[in-house]
Amino acid sequence: MNQSVNLPPTVDDIFRYRYQHGTNVGPIFMHGPWFDRSISEEDIGGRRELEKIQRSLKDKGLNETKSNWESHWLNALTEDDLMWLRDVAHCNLIRLPVGFFTLGPLFCSGTVFDGEPSQVYTNCWNTIRHLLSKCYDYGIGVLIDFQTIPRGLKAAPHKENSHDSQTCPSPHSWVLARDCVAFIVQEVTFHAMSEVVGIQISSDTNWGTCDLQKWYDEVLEITSCINPSLPTYISDGQDLPAALDLAMLKNKFTAGGSNSPIIVDTHRYYTAGSYRSMDPMTIIEKVHNELAELESRPKNVISQGTAVDVFIGEYSCAIDSQAWRRTDPSEQLDLTKAFGQAQVKLWASKACGSAFCGFKTSQDKNDAWSFEKQVHAGVISAPTWRTIPSVQILENVKQAESQWAQIRDRSLSEVSTALDASAVQRFTKGWDLGYSDALSFLGAIARGVMPGSSDGGDKIGAMELWVRKRIIDTQRLDTELGIEWETGLRQGIADFYNSTGI
Repeated sequence: MNQSVNLPPTVDDIFRYRYQHGTNVGPIFMHGPWFDRSISEEDIGGRRELEKIQRSLKDKGLNETKSNWESHWLNALTEDDLMWLRDVAHCNLIRLPVGFFTLGPLFCSGTVFDGEPSQVYTNCWNTIRHLLSKCYDYGIGVLIDFQTIPRGLKAAPHKENSHDSQTCPSPHSWVLARDCVAFIVQEVTFHAMSEVVGIQISSDTNWGTCDLQKWYDEVLEITSCINPSLPTYISDGQDLPAALDLAMLKNKFTAGGSNSPIIVDTHRYYTAGSYRSMDPMTIIEKVHNELAELESRPKNVISQGTAVDVFIGEYSCAIDSQAWRRTDPSEQLDLTKAFGQAQVKLWASKACGSAFCGFKTSQDKNDAWSFEKQVHAGVISAPTWRTIPSVQILENVKQAESQWAQIRDRSLSEVSTALDASAVQRFTKGWDLGYSDALSFLGAIARGVMPGSSDGGDKIGAMELWVRKRIIDTQRLDTELGIEWETGLRQGIADFYNSTGI
């Protein structure tokens, strides 16, 4: 068997580049025990959180307030929750929001949290680290979503198209956010947190309104210096094409591979604007046309010298009541299932992962916003490879290994007549590496390479950035590598999935 000389995917690689199927767990470290899931999770800049802390400090004092907040953090996501996410929902990811005040008193200096309120958060980051460690034990990756907004468009919804500087974070806020992201990346790197799949730098500001690209440039330069292997997720700033263009610019590879891979986060909801005047079936059809912005970007990393992948950071199963009135009520459950499944299927085919908008909701809130309830109802289901029994995974891997040469030769026979001898050799090396990588991802849990001890396997999700990484790994970024090598790599991955029925 002609194996590639490249090292197999590491645990870090699999956590970061596999298809991410998961959910947002809500602002559990940005809101204290006052938080009720029946109210909006939105709290721009922590204003409401600060009000609650100040009231508690006045009524109960620092020690009791701190104890109450810490108890809330420790119980916000339990062992039972993690077990359910792994074994019932078959998740391999949670998206976890954090804010500047959750990092402790040092990052509250000069802000409204400065002083006694900041002391409430003295142990918050350590509590977050404890949760991250538990997630690792369950084989669940964590996307740390740093919320940068003290002021954003949500703070002034009546000025949707305003370019008023008051809708944008202040210069001090941008600097503080940059320093917070640098701290998080340093912590992830120093403590070797394999479970952290990436850092998201979120902003509710519009792409054009607040010079979002300038701030992204500053942060991305810092994250690349600290840990160039850790993916950085950027919000699309309500302009997906512009964000894709920036990511492709930043993802250009160099001989040293010195830039952090950039993934674009975008959100998809179907409850406002023109969707209210559509019937549910029309909305479902609209889902099939999502992420069309990716179609115009050719998947040829060597020729382009760059790559990009998209992550669905939020989606739901909610459809506006006006739209539901356009159909028979008896059809609502079936249409909701069709709606949820259409989204899950599309994200798995075009994106590198997805996170449902919310894990749990209160009893009186629409179930369409609750991942837990949608999974129990059969509306949201994991990709098939996440549910395959480990025994079957091992059998599939064993069979794929035994058929390796046969499958490769069949692929070679289909392309060799159009290639010269050196091109065939490049194709073969790429094919072997791709086949091996896909096999490693699928079998990692069952073989005990990845933590978690559960059924299911993993599939390469951030395909374009994985190709980019493998090109950088070869340390041959010139034309010598050849487009045939990349073609072979992609074909090897595809042939493995075809052979295992995934």
